[in-house]
Amino acid sequence: MRRQRETPSVAVEALPHPPWHAQPGHLRQLFRTPHAALDQLAERYGPICGLGVGPVRMAVVGDPEGLREMFAMPSDRFRWNHKFNVLGFVVGPGSMIVSDGADHKRRRGSVQAAFSRRRLNGWIPMIVEQTDATIDRLSERTASGDVVDMYPVGRDLVLHIVVRSLFGDRMVARCDEIGDLFQRPQDYLESSFVRQLPHPFPHTARSRVRADRVALDAIIDEEMAHRRAHSTGDPLDILETLIADGSLSDAEIRDQVATLIGAGYDTTSASLAWMLLCVSLVPGLWQRLRDEANDVLGSSLDEYDTTTLARLELASRVMRETTRLHPAGVLSPREAAVDLTIGGYRIPRGTLILWSAHLAGRDARAWADPLRFDPDRFVDLDDQHQALADMAWVPFGRGARNCIGFALAQMELTLIIARFAQRLDIHSVAKTAPAPIGMVVNRPTGGAPVRIG
Repeated sequence: MRRQRETPSVAVEALPHPPWHAQPGHLRQLFRTPHAALDQLAERYGPICGLGVGPVRMAVVGDPEGLREMFAMPSDRFRWNHKFNVLGFVVGPGSMIVSDGADHKRRRGSVQAAFSRRRLNGWIPMIVEQTDATIDRLSERTASGDVVDMYPVGRDLVLHIVVRSLFGDRMVARCDEIGDLFQRPQDYLESSFVRQLPHPFPHTARSRVRADRVALDAIIDEEMAHRRAHSTGDPLDILETLIADGSLSDAEIRDQVATLIGAGYDTTSASLAWMLLCVSLVPGLWQRLRDEANDVLGSSLDEYDTTTLARLELASRVMRETTRLHPAGVLSPREAAVDLTIGGYRIPRGTLILWSAHLAGRDARAWADPLRFDPDRFVDLDDQHQALADMAWVPFGRGARNCIGFALAQMELTLIIARFAQRLDIHSVAKTAPAPIGMVVNRPTGGAPVRIG
């Protein structure tokens, strides 16, 4: 039976947890099939529960109210540069996502300025233009009735958008090279814990990931040197903004660029794959998206302005519903730097908190019929249900440590699905959505096969 959480007004309790003899099995399942493991833990022990013991002590937090409490806490109550954080090996020790305290504030602050609303709005024509180029290439090599896996198609599109926004037009020709250098590190992050143990040995997966990062750094260094010698003056170029800001060292800039590409590329393309699969399973939804896109996007890039995104209301709801049901990250870790109380439960210092947008997005108290894909669930909510939805929709996190590129990701997904609907005919080849796979990046098993035309 599912354990009922006490109200915060009662005495603080110890975390509910599986019996000790069952914990190894739960931990193995969590790393192999995290989505099923989380659903099972929540069903049996509630949306806040414990796992492990001693130095490997974890707390799963998927309760929307508990997450609201956690996100409202000061950042110094948590650590992100902890012993379990394997991301630092890939993105670098100077990345904002593995930084704490003043270092995090300085690094994030420098990058945050590069995601101003003015810059985001300026990217709208570029995103649509890149989407059109992808559609044109797809149309050239496919015939009506062909089944196409749209996952790699979407990954290539999102990578072009990310590279263009980071580096400008000059680097777009190197997208394939940059994508190849990120593929092995991303695969490595999804590999077993044993394979990720630190070691200096050559000719291993870890050594090859290290070599890929050296090659990526060489590309970034070359581009930084070129910018210093030949400024583009492009107000939309993030790399030039970081160089001009001057608050980050070259090593820190390299780590932020690696972070922005890695986080903005794989996660957004996985969300796009889920979006295409989910929309294709709802009768009439593709046509509704097309009708809206015809009204808002028209046929000319010159027509777009600051109201364009706001007028893509259905496309925005599709994005929200997709990321509710299939958030890009099923689990996000942070370590408790002090003893905490979350949701009425005691979480001791040193506990690795695994907070879950997956569980919050499927919480039946916040969402009616939570496993059903329904973009219209966000329409005409009363104040109470709007507050519940806002609290439980956390695919990009909340607070000072939320995903720095969340606005770009939402904008990309909204514009891409609208333009795809406007220019492509897509039909489902399955009766249901596939099972999810991946702990670091939640993606559909088997990709996103759909029928074109």
